[in-house]
Amino acid sequence: MPHLLISTQIRLENGPTVVGDEWSDPQLMEYLGAKLIKELGNNFMEYKTPDPPRIVLDKLEQKGYKVLCMTGIGQTCIWTLHKPDSSPNGDIVHEVH
Repeated sequence: MPHLLISTQIRLENGPTVVGDEWSDPQLMEYLGAKLIKELGNNFMEYKTPDPPRIVLDKLEQKGYKVLCMTGIGQTCIWTLHKPDSSPNGDIVHEVH
């Protein structure tokens, strides 16, 4: 799971922050304090944490994630993060598709 998207709506200073979908790593979601929820009217589930994006970004940096980009769409801010895969000896592993 090397890529991660997080988002928040309206205000950056408060939460909640959406940190994953129903297929996200449950251990990482627990670390972020996120709960799997289904909003009324949605046909999908997502992980949300009450923390503001700044706290979430700090936690993800501690786990080795780096921000690739950030954008705003309407009243939503979205960050794309990446964590390089590492082999047991510390080498970066690149997948070829």
